[in-house]
Amino acid sequence: MRRLSFLLFLAFGLLLTACSSTSLPTPDRPAVEPTALPPTQPFAAPTQAAPAQPAQPVGNQPTQLAELTDSQGAVTVIVKPLDLNSSADMLSFEVTLDTHSIDLSMDLAALATLTTDTGQSVRATLWDAPLGGHHVSGTLSFPASVESKPILDGVSKLTLIIKDVDAPERIFAWDLK
Repeated sequence: MRRLSFLLFLAFGLLLTACSSTSLPTPDRPAVEPTALPPTQPFAAPTQAAPAQPAQPVGNQPTQLAELTDSQGAVTVIVKPLDLNSSADMLSFEVTLDTHSIDLSMDLAALATLTTDTGQSVRATLWDAPLGGHHVSGTLSFPASVESKPILDGVSKLTLIIKDVDAPERIFAWDLK
């Protein structure tokens, strides 16, 4: 009887051990199969690289401006300037709104203003994004000129102000020079 109890206890322990080490893929984390290079690919020896040069804007392409984040209240707002080329008709920003508590069905164009350190100020004309939900991304666009004069001429600082998105005011500022 003792031998049978011991064997049952051992079998149960092995079963538990085998079952607990199996990891099943979850919907958030699918199983990933390791891959290897095909055996026919030769190993490439490292080559001598040229010294790195700092990135320079080419022609009319401006330097990429940083993505900025504001996490006031229950909404996180992430803003990234898109191509702010002075010859463009519109100045556009990629905007992402994230929350888990309020509905984001507002028209951001009515809440946003773009100002410069030279005194120019323009209201947004287009919020191209789905209205509603808790995770919204879209493009916020402003006119690139006021009275036929580009608003970026001679500008060294650009400020985007978004009002009333679960905070009185959110300010995003970029140094252009």
